[in-house]
Amino acid sequence: MPNYDYECMHCGYKFEVFQSMSAKRLTKCPKCSKKVKRLIGSGAGIIFKGKGFYATDYAKKSKSSNADSSKIGCPKANQACAGCPKLA
Repeated sequence: MPNYDYECMHCGYKFEVFQSMSAKRLTKCPKCSKKVKRLIGSGAGIIFKGKGFYATDYAKKSKSSNADSSKIGCPKANQACAGCPKLA
């Protein structure tokens, strides 16, 4: 559930409310009970939980796995042609 920022049109009081996206917008200021507006640009934020997508999906592969994949990809890898990188 996102946080939404509101501002009172009468007294200028700014506040933040944690509410579901399907909840109705607030209409009254908690201080003066006058009309409020929801501020643009606030709301949904991204929260990453768990072990992390970067470490499991986008991290660099080890050098041994890169070397193995290049051997499979090039049929002349063992012949050291000019197109293949040197393998360590």
